[in-house]
Amino acid sequence: MYPVLESREIAKNVFLQRIRAPRIAAKRKAGQFLVLRLGEEGERIPLTIVDSDPVDGSVTIIFQAVGKSTTAFSRLSAGDGYTDVVGPLGKPTHVETFGTVVGIGGGIGAAPLLPIAAAVKQAGNRLVTILGARTKELLILEDEMRAVSDDIVVTTDDGSYAEKGFVTTALQAMIDRGDTIDLCVAIGPVPMMRAVAEVTRPHRIRTVVSLNPIMVDATGMCGACRVTVGGETKFVCVDGPEFDGHEVDFKELVLRNRAYLKEERAAMERYEHAGGKCMGSGSVAPGKGGA
Repeated sequence: MYPVLESREIAKNVFLQRIRAPRIAAKRKAGQFLVLRLGEEGERIPLTIVDSDPVDGSVTIIFQAVGKSTTAFSRLSAGDGYTDVVGPLGKPTHVETFGTVVGIGGGIGAAPLLPIAAAVKQAGNRLVTILGARTKELLILEDEMRAVSDDIVVTTDDGSYAEKGFVTTALQAMIDRGDTIDLCVAIGPVPMMRAVAEVTRPHRIRTVVSLNPIMVDATGMCGACRVTVGGETKFVCVDGPEFDGHEVDFKELVLRNRAYLKEERAAMERYEHAGGKCMGSGSVAPGKGGA
C-alpha cells in the first residue's frame, strides 16, 4: 500500500496529491511518469510526476477528475492509500542549453510542464512560459510557473482572467514580434498541441510535445499507447512520452483516444450509481495528464 500524505483540490475538479513512494522519489527525473492502481481490479492510470522529495520519500501528482478512476482517486484523503504505484516510467526530458525556450501549458498540461520548465531553467536557458486555460477557475500553477520563468503570459479562452485568447495567440504574437525561440515545449489537450505545432512549423521552430494516449501496462508490452511519429510506430510508455510535434500523427492519436468513450461513460455511470463504492472492473480511461 502506498499511503496518501496530502490531497487537496487546487482548481475545479483538479487535485494535488502527495504519495509516499520512496524509491520513485529518489530516482525520478523531469518528464517521467508513474502508474497508479486503486484496488485489485482497478484501472491503471498513468500520471506525470510533478515533484518529488527524496528526503520524506514522497511524489506529487496533479490530475483532473473526469472519469471513474480519477474520480475515485480524488475522493482519497490523507491516510488512504493506493494499491500500486509503479515508476518512474518513460524517458526523462532531454535538457541542455538551448537558448530561449517557450514552455506552453494548456489546462491540466501545466502539471507535466512544471518539472520540465524547472529543469530547463536550471540548465541555464531563458524560459518564457505561456499558461492557458478555458476559464479562470481551471487555471493552475500560475505562481509556481512564475517562480521558474523569466517571463510569463497567461491566457484564458473566455477572457475571465489575464489575456483573452488561446495559448497559440500568445505564441503567434511572439513570432510576429520577431522574438527568438530556440525550442518550444507544448503540453496540454491534443488539439492544443497540434495547433502549437502548426504555428511553429512554418518557422521551423523545434517543437516538443508530451503525449497522453491510452496506456495500460506502461512497459511496452501491451501496445495500447502506440502512436505514429515520422511514419514510424512508437510506444509512448517506453519511447516517449515526448516527441517531435511536427512528426506526430495527431489525427490518428485523436481517434485512438476516443476508442473507449462509450465504455468510459458506462463505467462512470455505474460508479456514481453505486455511490462511488465500486472500485472494481475498470474502463480504459487513462491519460497522463489525468483522465
